[in-house]
Amino acid sequence: MRLSDFWRLMDDEFGPAYSRVLAADLVLGSLGGRTATEALSGGIEPKAVWLAVCDVQDVPADRRLGRDIQPKK
Repeated sequence: MRLSDFWRLMDDEFGPAYSRVLAADLVLGSLGGRTATEALSGGIEPKAVWLAVCDVQDVPADRRLGRDIQPKK
C-alpha cells in the first residue's frame, strides 16, 4: 500500500479533517505506542498502520479495503 492509499482510506472512513486529527492523536498500542503519523514517519508500512487504526476504531471488515469506486466509462 502506498502512503497516498493510506490517506485516501483514512479520508474516506473518517473524513478529511478528522482523519488528520486521528492520525496525529490516536495512540496505537500495537505499533509501539505511537500515533499513525509517528509510525508512518518511523518507516512502518502504511498498510500495517491502516489496519492498526481499523482495529482500534472498530472499522468493520467490509470497509477496510475502502469504499467501492465505480470505474469511469
